This record gives sequence, C-alpha cells and structure tokens, in this order.
Amino acid sequence: MNIRKLPLAICIGGLFASSLLLAKEITLDKASLTGDEHITTPYGDVTINDNFITQGQNTLLDALDFQRASQAYIWSTPAVSFKQWQVAQAKTFNASHLGDFVVYKSLKEKRGIVTANLTTPYVINFLTLKDGAVKVNVPAGAIAGMFLDLWQKPVADIGQTGPDKGQGGSYIIVGPEENINDYKGKADYIFQSQTNNIFIGLRLIDSSAEFEKKIEKEMQVYRVGKPAKSVRFIKNVDKEWSGTAPRGLEYWQLMSQIYQEEPTREQDKGMAAMLEPLGIAKGVKFNPTERQAKILKQGAAMGELMLRNLQTNPRFAEVYWPSTQWYKSFDFDVPQITDKKIQLDERAVWFYEAVTSSEGMVTPTPGLGQVYMTTKRDSNGELLRADKTYKLHVPKDVPVKQFWSVTLYSENTRRPYDNGGTELKDGTLGSRSPQLQYNDDGSVDLYIGAKAPKGKESNYLKTIGDDGWFIYFRLYAPTEPFFDKSFKLPDFEKID
Repeated sequence: MNIRKLPLAICIGGLFASSLLLAKEITLDKASLTGDEHITTPYGDVTINDNFITQGQNTLLDALDFQRASQAYIWSTPAVSFKQWQVAQAKTFNASHLGDFVVYKSLKEKRGIVTANLTTPYVINFLTLKDGAVKVNVPAGAIAGMFLDLWQKPVADIGQTGPDKGQGGSYIIVGPEENINDYKGKADYIFQSQTNNIFIGLRLIDSSAEFEKKIEKEMQVYRVGKPAKSVRFIKNVDKEWSGTAPRGLEYWQLMSQIYQEEPTREQDKGMAAMLEPLGIAKGVKFNPTERQAKILKQGAAMGELMLRNLQTNPRFAEVYWPSTQWYKSFDFDVPQITDKKIQLDERAVWFYEAVTSSEGMVTPTPGLGQVYMTTKRDSNGELLRADKTYKLHVPKDVPVKQFWSVTLYSENTRRPYDNGGTELKDGTLGSRSPQLQYNDDGSVDLYIGAKAPKGKESNYLKTIGDDGWFIYFRLYAPTEPFFDKSFKLPDFEKID
C-alpha cells in the first residue's frame, strides 16, 4: 500500500460517503433520475450520483433477469406444457416410435392429461419432422382430431371438423425448414408446421370396440417416400402419471431442450434474447450458475402466480351469460396472433389450464365442434371451496347434437381431480351417465363438494382436503340455443 496516497483515498472515500448521504431519498415513482438521488425500488435501493449508478448495480441486474424470467414463463407455457406431455407419454407408455399411438381410456391414464375429458377415448401420438415430412392416412368415420405444432397452434383439423369432413383422406405434414411445394400432388391435404415436434390427436366419437379396431387397422403414419405402415395402439397401460408442466429448474430444462430441437420463430426472437443471459440459448447446454438458478426458480414461481391470477380473475374476457360466473374457456384466436399483437396472456391462461386447440373449439358452428364452459365461483361470486358442497342445476334439453358432460379438475394440477376414485364416473357426469337421476321436468341437479346429499350419490362428485377445484361443462356439437343464448346455465349454489 502506498502510505503517501492513503490520506487521499480516505478523503475520496469520505466524499463518496458524503455524496450518498446528500443524495435525495425518494421512491421510484417520484424519481427524476437526475443528479443525486437515493431511490427505493421494489427490488432494493439504487443510488445515482451525477447521474451515474453508484449503488445497486447487482440489484438492477437481478431485477432485469427476474422480470425476464417471469415473463418468459408466461410466453413459453404453451410449448413447455406440450413438451412435458410428450416426454411423460414416451416414458410412461413406452411410446417412442413414429406410429405409436397411446389410447387413453382408464381414469389413471386420463388423469395424467391436463383437463382431459373423461367421456371419450383419446388416441395420441407425438412425433418429429426433423427426419422428414410425415404422411398420415386418416380413415373415414366418427372421429374428431387435429395436428398441432409444439406451441399448440393448429396445423390442421382431422375428421368431422377437418377438410376431409369425416370421409377420410391422406395428409402430409411438412417441417418448418422444408419447401412445402416439393410435396404437391402427393396427398389429399398438405400442411406445414412451424415446429419440428408435432402432435396428432384423435377423439373417437364412436367409442365402440369395433370402431376402435377399424381405426387401428386402417390408419397409417409413415415418412414420405417410405413404405406405408400401420399404427400401433398402446392400450391398457393404466398407470398414474403427470402431464402438468413441472415447477422449478425442471421447467427451464424443458425450455432449453425445445431451443435445441426447434428453429426460433420470428415472433420469439425478442424473448430468445432475454433468456440468453439466463443460460438458455441455442447450442448451449443447460447448466445455470447458482445465481441464474435462483432467478429462474423465482421467475417460474412468479410467472405461475401471475397466470393463476389471470385464470381466476380474467381481465380480457367477459362472462358468456350476463349475471352469471360462466366463461367460455377458449377465448382467443387459434393462430395466437393477430395483425396487431401476439395474444400472449390469452393463450398463456388457456394453456396453463388446458392443452390443445382447434378451430372446432374456438369457432364451432351449430351442430359441429365443441364448447367448453368453465367457472370458479358460486352464485355469490365466492371461489369454489373443497370443504363445501354445491348444486348445479342443468336445465332440460341441453342444446347438443351429441352429448354434454361435466368434468371435475384440480386447481393445483389442472388435471382430472384425484378424490380417491378409481372409475371414470368418479370424475365426470353427463348425458351419457346411466346412473343420473333426472327431475320430473327433464332437468338434472348435479352436486359437487365435500359431502353428497342423502339420496343424491348418483349425481355427485367428491372434493377433498384443500385442493381447490373447477369444472368444464362441455357441449359436443352445440346447437342454436347455445349460440343465441336462449339456453343458459345457472351458477353453482352453495348448499352446505
């Protein structure tokens, strides 16, 4: 140490300390950001002297990255949620080949899917286009399905709501980095996906064993230019599993995996730049530092809290029937983007609570498609509780050409509610439920809550502990009275 310079150093240090004391103390909303100010922010204190930041440099960096991580969670929810399903399905059901379709029927199988319906079988396949375009021969029959990309954006509908109108046909799905014109004339319908990872989902409207065998025999999935190959249906696995997006660092591990497998869309490049300082980038192995890991965990937790709040307290949607608590669940455009904006919050809320999208969901026409109605509050506007019991009065003549159903979901997992039941009827009721007791006028009263009213056990779904719940009231092939709102569901009434 240079002793001769020590007094000068002490002097400078003293002057700096004095400047901190002299800096005007002020809250962030009152800060002029000029001269000398000591600013209190939600993240910590920041001091500027002569307009330079002299205290709080790391505080600002941490705030910057925390904000970006929180918003990145909201932005990435559709893709990470779908990726979790893909990974979990492959592991649970040993479905890792091109034509491996998992058939979901039992309660355990369906209880892994976020907001799965419990009334009709699902036939699900995930595959990649990185190895070339895929051709799918879809049989004729009573099916409704879709191709989706990894952002859960529709590539094409299949079956009754698709271009084949239930008459069957051949489809080619082309990867994002291929030229779609190279495939002209090679199939009835040709579409291009914006991602390499894609989803093929079928709902068998005809749930008979004979129809299932027909689909398994006649459906084919194979690479273009390769021999046609029948699919393999994976059935009767009957395992518990989870398709809910993970929390913590596992969430970001999936996000990093997506980065390595997918091209970056133009609309996502801004978010890509924001995630890079947090260790998530193209060609970079996910190995966050201690600081990055802490911020990523906090950001994921805050992002989920923000989405859960928007899910419970919508600010971009209005109730479907005036003076009720009922919302139409799917409340955005299926492309997820308009000429003015990306529908960021709208899509994130749906894909936090649910999976998949199609034109048949969001823009059904009378007699086609499906509608999902949901509510989280009773007739008094209070949130539905697991320790109370409620009644839902369903008027007679629900306007559907096919059927209607009520399915119970967990607010925590957003998957079918685990109340200890072992059969599908323990989580869903509807027009296909043979045990339902109807009122004399054809209406029906359903009960959800901690305790079944005496004599109404056949019309009851059980809730337990402190796991909050919500329902989807599904109308399959809704008819005109739904659209003109002459049909209306009343709110849940708390009875105990």
